Amino acid sequence: MTSAPHAFVDIDELLLAVRELSVTARWEQAARLLGAAATDDPAARARITRAAAEVALDRDWFAGTDTAAERLEAAEKEFPDGDWDTGFLRLRHTYGRLLLVDGTLRIGPDGKDPQALAALLDRARELHDSAPDEVRRGWAAMYRGLITENHFAERATAAGHYTAALRAGEAGADGLLAREALRHLGDHDHDAGDGERAGERWRRATALGARAGTVPGTLSQQLLLAVLARDAGDEAGAVALATEIVRWAGAIGADRLAAQADAFLAGADPTAPGPTDAD
Repeated sequence: MTSAPHAFVDIDELLLAVRELSVTARWEQAARLLGAAATDDPAARARITRAAAEVALDRDWFAGTDTAAERLEAAEKEFPDGDWDTGFLRLRHTYGRLLLVDGTLRIGPDGKDPQALAALLDRARELHDSAPDEVRRGWAAMYRGLITENHFAERATAAGHYTAALRAGEAGADGLLAREALRHLGDHDHDAGDGERAGERWRRATALGARAGTVPGTLSQQLLLAVLARDAGDEAGAVALATEIVRWAGAIGADRLAAQADAFLAGADPTAPGPTDAD
């Protein structure tokens, strides 16, 4: 009986393929590919374990699942002396977990543990200061903004962090980071009544997301374009776009996003500060 043949793949290429699968919402396929990667190299094994945690985090955010905790703990065991990227994954996980109050996404500090929020913001500052490169520093700045805005309701301070994240994303050619920053800066423009500036930023963010391959991220951006259509009085256009977002999001398993688009069809404003304005 002969054993199955082994295929050798460069670890960097493997992880790049996994990341591309994950941003396109192929979370199951990404997880299976990582699970099929066998290695005797401890460093490669650690990176594969960390990548599995990142895939789970991406899935949890858009699909509303809860799959990342165990994988993140496994990744932390692979880096007992600490690791910036694993620490950032933990920050993301804690950020999302603290948004839930009695099972509902909630903006602001009400109903949340103030010590946990302070520790989260401190950790974001530490990751920002210790980032090994400009793009990672930009992602830490992005989460400093998200934490400041969505957990502390300090929007003016958050805008400065988003601006720093945008600069880093543009300088480092990280379309996903630039998209994320433009999304939230555009939200601030929209709330200030500057629909034209919001539209410029949101349309650019949509294009950047599409170029980077993020299917759920592009759909979430299109929901903001539906908001602009409704603002302009084009209700038929807004409904048509949101209906397709529900269809697409449901098809890829992005159930949280589908629910947001459903709520928009029922009259909700996803840009209005409130319990579900978390992305």
